[in-house]
Amino acid sequence: MSRKLIFTVNPGATSTKCALFEMTDTGVQPYLDVTIEHLDSELADFAGIPDQLEYRYQLVDTFLTNGLTADDQIVVCAGRGGMLTPVPSGAIKVNMELVVFSLQTPVYQHASNLGAPLAYKVGQQFGVDAYIVDPVCVDEFAPVARLSGSPDFNRFSFVHALNTRATAKHVARQQDKAFDEMNFVVAHLGGGFSISCIKQGRIVDNDNRMEGGAFTPERAGGVPPIPLIDACFSGQFTQAELKKKLYGEGGLYAYLGCRDLRDVEKMIVAGDAPARLVYDAMVYQIKKSMAAMASVVDFEVDAFILTGGLAFSERLTGDLTPALEKIAPVYLFPGSNENESLAETAAQVFKGQAGSLNWPVKAVDSGLDEGVW
Repeated sequence: MSRKLIFTVNPGATSTKCALFEMTDTGVQPYLDVTIEHLDSELADFAGIPDQLEYRYQLVDTFLTNGLTADDQIVVCAGRGGMLTPVPSGAIKVNMELVVFSLQTPVYQHASNLGAPLAYKVGQQFGVDAYIVDPVCVDEFAPVARLSGSPDFNRFSFVHALNTRATAKHVARQQDKAFDEMNFVVAHLGGGFSISCIKQGRIVDNDNRMEGGAFTPERAGGVPPIPLIDACFSGQFTQAELKKKLYGEGGLYAYLGCRDLRDVEKMIVAGDAPARLVYDAMVYQIKKSMAAMASVVDFEVDAFILTGGLAFSERLTGDLTPALEKIAPVYLFPGSNENESLAETAAQVFKGQAGSLNWPVKAVDSGLDEGVW
């Protein structure tokens, strides 16, 4: 019997996650998935991320060649969206304009920018449509959330939207409630953090994952601005060096020389007092950020959600949960639910159960309140 399959692709800095899901009457079922690891030595051959497209596509094509049978039929493709200009949540149909934008003029350079081009190339190969879903540039801030205190520096959204929304939808299904009638605070805890408030289906506020909030295994978070300004003009650092201190060599790495929380936990068990202090400070800042997001909905929170790679840590979730439970129940979704979320949304669009936008996305097309962008 012929299977109707959805292909999903999720490119990251050192891997490309590919999956096939079977479309069923009630949703999607996992069929096959693989994480293709990329060695630093292999990626070093490329001048920039856009130059990796053909290399990664050949690996994806091998996955499909090995995974598909003669009776299998790919009916739709979905990719992780990259660092684009602001868009609402949901699906965006990939066209050549979006491919070119992702490769040539993204807001930031990141491997996720390859999601749309890879999905599009596979879609063209099989003669089907391709979509991106909930990219990191999802921006549904309420106007009041944009004011920072200076009109020269507005707040904006950059968030792990795909996994954030996927986990919240899982909780809504578990509760047998409508996702767009519930309020959540979701902490995506990985190498970078996204701590967000979802109000009735929209991510109305978050700690910009590139700048504010709690420090992470490799990001400095919300450092004091005056010392940072002084450092900028001290002549001691280049612009690139300072950015690296904030993004890539901040957080746990800056204090302890390692990015892996498991290594920090081993240090704590061994009696390392500085490691314990740094870990406690990270927990402190996560709790503070999550409580601040709860205030966005006047603490009327249906659930707190801890997700991402760090949510596998029993020490971390055990230290966070008791305080958060005083406000709302806590749900754990360790790791990422991104490929499944890509497939679920693509299936809904394919069946006509959900709509999609076309690129370029304009504010007037988004259905958001006027003035949001």
